[in-house]
Amino acid sequence: MIDIDGSYGEGGGQIVRNAIALSAVTGKATSIKNIRKDRPNSGLSAQHVKAIGTAALLCDAKVEGVKIGSTDIAFFPQEIRGGKYTIDIGTAGSIALLLQCIMPIAAYSDTKVKLEIKGGTDVSWSPSIDYLNNVTLNALSKMGYRCNIDILKRGYYPRGGGSVKAMIEPSHLVPHELSEERGIIRGISHCSNLPDHVAQRQADKAKAVLEDAGYECSIETCRTDFQSTGSGITLYCGMKGSFVPGKREITSEKVGSDAATFLLDELLTPSSVDIHLADQLIPYLGLAEGGSFTVKEISPHTRTNIWVTEKFLDIKFKTEKRKGIVKISIQ
Repeated sequence: MIDIDGSYGEGGGQIVRNAIALSAVTGKATSIKNIRKDRPNSGLSAQHVKAIGTAALLCDAKVEGVKIGSTDIAFFPQEIRGGKYTIDIGTAGSIALLLQCIMPIAAYSDTKVKLEIKGGTDVSWSPSIDYLNNVTLNALSKMGYRCNIDILKRGYYPRGGGSVKAMIEPSHLVPHELSEERGIIRGISHCSNLPDHVAQRQADKAKAVLEDAGYECSIETCRTDFQSTGSGITLYCGMKGSFVPGKREITSEKVGSDAATFLLDELLTPSSVDIHLADQLIPYLGLAEGGSFTVKEISPHTRTNIWVTEKFLDIKFKTEKRKGIVKISIQ
């Protein structure tokens, strides 16, 4: 039994997602206490409950204490099984965050894992589904990870209603030194149940900011009429990206400008990945038992993920600061 203090480090839901994923992959049972202890709404949310439940389906796990608001749980995994699963988060809970928990597990199945997930595709405080598709999977593919994600419907806060299909193949993760990538900046600006000009204004402002800084960019725009109302923009270049969701109190121009400004800040740093991708990659480096990347700084999320990963795997991470960036690797 691996005991995890859920209040360690940044103390959020990511500790739970990573601990459950690594428990399933290693076959080591885990007990997680003090879940989101210092958050305004402590304990598990509906999104966390659904992620743990989906993980349990994939590895026929026995669970204890898994309900909304719970601060202490236990997870007892068995053999990982492929198959087809339909998951409805039931809220605008992030599909991308649920996939963060499931993706490492599915890679160790003996057959394909096919998922259809309903929830939020573009919501605050999580990667957008476009970021996961174009930034996260870009990096993981270099390590041998094989996954395809199709967006069927977009879902925004508070209604949700987004729908995504993901197919994950058994994958042998291999160590890889991720290096900086340059090229054209691409993006997707979208809206639903709003005028066409919302997505266009987001894209136009982002493009203006990027081109003023000397970058070439191409931003796709799309409008739909799904049950959910909202907007957002994701920009990406290599293994760096940004996502900003639209909000009623924020102009479309500010949404586009904020996304462009964040990405520019990352592109001006000679690192291989952005600060948000860095923490997502930690468990995969651990499972591959090697590899490295560089990032402009180590975030609390990254430090926390290093701590959790070292609890489950017989590896140690090494961090080296050099020329204004940080290299993270396996010792």
